[in-house]
Amino acid sequence: MDTRTELREFLTTRRDRVTPDQVGLPTYGTRRRVSGLRREEVALLAGISVEYYTRLERGNPGGVSDDVLDSVARALQLDDAERAHLDDLVRAAKDDRPPRRRRTPRRVRPGVQQVLDAMTGAAAYVRNGRLDVLAANTLGRALLADVYDSPAQPPNLARFNFLDPRAPAFYRDFEAASDDCVALLRAEAGRDPHDDELTGLVGELSTRSDDFRVRWANHDVKFHRTGNKALHHPLVGDLDLGYEALELPGDPGQSLIVYTAAPNTPTRQALDLLASWASPPAPGDADAAARAEDTTNDPADRR
Repeated sequence: MDTRTELREFLTTRRDRVTPDQVGLPTYGTRRRVSGLRREEVALLAGISVEYYTRLERGNPGGVSDDVLDSVARALQLDDAERAHLDDLVRAAKDDRPPRRRRTPRRVRPGVQQVLDAMTGAAAYVRNGRLDVLAANTLGRALLADVYDSPAQPPNLARFNFLDPRAPAFYRDFEAASDDCVALLRAEAGRDPHDDELTGLVGELSTRSDDFRVRWANHDVKFHRTGNKALHHPLVGDLDLGYEALELPGDPGQSLIVYTAAPNTPTRQALDLLASWASPPAPGDADAAARAEDTTNDPADRR
């Protein structure tokens, strides 16, 4: 990815998003060709020269200080994720060294897998910045069963979201899920613009999905730390889950995602049912296996 082009397009899309009314600038008596801010207006709000800001927006951040970036971020009303992304893009555009060849491991350490397996009451998995699903516990694999058996392989949340026809049914708010997916990939591209596998994934999705290509051009980014997910599992129905995303300090680029349900709720009951269906029966407990199968085949019992 051309880091200077990425910087230019990111700043341009942020500038187009902010109107003069939002920042208290007058619009009367002037004829505007853009709906957002002009470059000179951003420079005025940031307290820097128009030439300085223009050079930055054209992808030339040489000599720019953190104080200037803070001022530009305030002028463009960037949130925390966008501010971090701006730092990443500036850092990459300043770097004249040959591209790095960092590779995030496709496997998790045995210790991480042990942590996953010990989490029996929650659905948990580990992913990297490209949204590859690297490992999961039993309940996590059952929750993401469609991702694991999707024709779009290897298991990747972005491939599933944009290339698998089952995704709109799985994500009850499919538009928000799609926006989040692209925003996470955008943020990762800023952190490591020389990741060949990420570049290949973006190229694949851009070629095969108009929906992805349009969203990618928006240059939106976000953090994925905590929140709620509304899902529909083909076996147990609607699920309203809370999630926590935890970076693994010992494994840079990998994150542990944990989905939980509040006690004494339909979602908790559905997760317990899914866990009983996914867990292998104890040796000799054929009757328990048959009961679990009968339960999952009865739509009334899944509610």
